Amino acid sequence: MSVNFSGDNKSLDSSDTGNKEFDLFITDLNGNLRGKRMPANGSVKAFKEGVKLPRSVIGFDNWGDDVLENGLVFETGDSDGVCMPVHADPVNVPWANAPRDQVLAMMFDPDGKPFDADPRQILLSIVDRFARIGLTPVMATELEFYLLDGASEEQRFPEPPVLAEGHGRRLTETDCYSIEEMDGLSSFFADVRSACEEQGIPADTIISELGPGQFEINLMHVADPALAGDHATLFKRLVKGVARKHGYGATFMAKPYADKSGNGFHTHFSLIDRDGNNVFDDGTDAGSDLLRHAIAGLMETMADSMLIFAPHLNSYRRFAAGAHAPTFASWGYENRTVALRVPESEPVARRIEHRVSGADANPYLVLASVLAGALYGIENKLQPPSAIEGDAYAEAEARNLPRLPTRWDDATEALKESEVLKEYMGESFIRVFSAAKEQEQRKIQGRISDIEYEAYL
Repeated sequence: MSVNFSGDNKSLDSSDTGNKEFDLFITDLNGNLRGKRMPANGSVKAFKEGVKLPRSVIGFDNWGDDVLENGLVFETGDSDGVCMPVHADPVNVPWANAPRDQVLAMMFDPDGKPFDADPRQILLSIVDRFARIGLTPVMATELEFYLLDGASEEQRFPEPPVLAEGHGRRLTETDCYSIEEMDGLSSFFADVRSACEEQGIPADTIISELGPGQFEINLMHVADPALAGDHATLFKRLVKGVARKHGYGATFMAKPYADKSGNGFHTHFSLIDRDGNNVFDDGTDAGSDLLRHAIAGLMETMADSMLIFAPHLNSYRRFAAGAHAPTFASWGYENRTVALRVPESEPVARRIEHRVSGADANPYLVLASVLAGALYGIENKLQPPSAIEGDAYAEAEARNLPRLPTRWDDATEALKESEVLKEYMGESFIRVFSAAKEQEQRKIQGRISDIEYEAYL
């Protein structure tokens, strides 16, 4: 697939821009937004010709530094790619202090071919493989985050927020599914929902979760995985922006509190055929053979994909028995202790919930990896072990099911050695992403922690 850079996209009305600006950005492999802020009168050119950024930007480490080992810097002369908008219209940024719009883009090579290390392009390539066998993935995401006291970002230490409509009470205790917590933050959540509507993000239910100031907002199913990835990516920016507007902080960090619940990123998906039928539905509660093939593929590729689901050092703090984050490749019906849950539903809504990823992961890569594993299972007609009933932590160990990597470096090696993910997600992605992770590991290992000084100095 290639893109025509001379397309007739809509853009900002250049006759009435005033001092308005717009941000055009892509996501790097870490999920960080990279791009340029430009005057609105440049939008017509941006929508027609795109915006140039070095291709090496895709492979930056988490701090925005070049990764020389990824093959995109000196070997290419640090050449540019072309970032093209992925939607026809810019959207307003309602939390900005000055008038501003935003434009989500993805990267192409100068000749118009998709840049094969761009995370959104990787997802689209897997969606294309499903299309060739007559299937369309339908996906939805659930993202957890912690709302923080506004001083947390400056202090670089998390502190629960004070309820704006709660008589100054600080959220220090877990109060799962509490309506009172949301009442105390009603202005914040009203602005979040309003901003979602303005930006076309299909926000559904809001719940308080298992940590003080932890919440989850579910996004609705769409029959377009790239759009589902867009929704999740823009939602994360939106929550942080609206939080700052209200004097709070917000974090999607996997484990901001050592003794509290981590932030998960659950993904629901099903597959429909050309007639719009859910192919996971065979009219029974068990679901179809295709459902089980997909589950088997997901189980087989889960350990190899762990670096995608848990991309940072902090990510691995979520994975402990009894912590609602799976430590084995396992599956079951209506069971929240497994990695792959088939929720109770009407047969027509039969789907898989993938429960491994942390909220700190890149949404496009998570969706791409989930679909790659499912497609691998379907194409090879794999069969899973029997479903787990009850406590998956104990049962999976007793049955010797595959254990997931719980160390950052082990997950990096698993990804580098995965022949399946090289086939489905591309060797370029494996090389660039693993090089970034190895550079990040060297940086962190090169620093001495506070606890080492406290213990040994």
